[in-house]
Amino acid sequence: MSQYKIAWLPGDGVGIEVMEATRICLDALHFDAQYTHGDIGWECWRTEGESFPQRTIDLLKASNAAMFGAITSKPAKDAEAELMPALQGTGLSYRSPIVRMRQMFDLFTCLRPCKAYAGNPLNYKEDIDLVIFRENTEGLYAGVEFGPVPDELKATLGKLSKPFAHFADTPGDEFAITCKINTKKGCERIIRAAFEYARAHGYPKVTVVHKANVVRATEGMFLEIGKRVAKDFPDIAMDDANVDAITMWLLKNPKSYSVLVATNLFGDIISDLAAQMVGGLGFACSANIGATLGVFEPSHGSAPKYAGQYKVNPIATILSAKMMLAWLGETEKAAKLEAAVAAVIQEGTVRTYDMGGSAKTLEMAEAVARKL
Repeated sequence: MSQYKIAWLPGDGVGIEVMEATRICLDALHFDAQYTHGDIGWECWRTEGESFPQRTIDLLKASNAAMFGAITSKPAKDAEAELMPALQGTGLSYRSPIVRMRQMFDLFTCLRPCKAYAGNPLNYKEDIDLVIFRENTEGLYAGVEFGPVPDELKATLGKLSKPFAHFADTPGDEFAITCKINTKKGCERIIRAAFEYARAHGYPKVTVVHKANVVRATEGMFLEIGKRVAKDFPDIAMDDANVDAITMWLLKNPKSYSVLVATNLFGDIISDLAAQMVGGLGFACSANIGATLGVFEPSHGSAPKYAGQYKVNPIATILSAKMMLAWLGETEKAAKLEAAVAAVIQEGTVRTYDMGGSAKTLEMAEAVARKL
């Protein structure tokens, strides 16, 4: 009987291809796991009207961890139009399955390491080593949205907020509202996770990224809690920065930062910026971590224009598998896998198109497997 039960969720487009590549590397490591396929993503939505079916939810409940490829997401009207004819007009509404998964399983930490591996021609600067902690279940991605806006909501907002007077005369069908919802619990646990990670991995500083000067209620609370949590970690320096300013400072002085923590949207933005500085989305691994489940995925999307070509770089997914191994306690295997990836990058004889080479997705994986 296998030691680990891994939910295997390829999803759509190139997600299928990079997951195939990652399996080559995990098999080369002799990782003792039972992999069970789970249906998720656009094809499920199109044929079933459900992008995250119950059978996949049940699979995740029975698994130690999950590897996830990529999904296709489209606006509501486009999603409705691509449903099977029998499902159209039945009131179904598309919602991102990864967002639902994060909330359903309380995967509150989105962890995105961004490391510049030696020899990568795409590195902005050498020796960059950043780790982004992004709150994963709240904020502007909470999914609480209205459009058109009901009259009763307009009336309530008019009582609660003086600035809403600017919109009071706008008809409800001419504007939309997306709620940014942050809780004290949500803020504290993601900030505390960032400090604990910094202490455990030898990072000297945590930077709290926010926009408290403008978004005073939610971002002000985030900053306030950050300062309070920092007092529990006197060995770790803490500073803070506005999200717009940090995008400039990261480019100017990336080595001045180590661990950064932010609310959902801002964490999403700065992690993509940091990823580009170490090679782009082909190197952007990530983890969605809760108390009992970890789901590991590349940060890139399904890239429909490349689907079926086995062209894209699988390193982001392979490094996500490395994160899964570490989370499961398989630290030796995780270190071996990262070392193999680093060796292939440094040698430079096998490079995918984004790196200026011609190697295919599986050829890159096979090169890593040979190192193992």
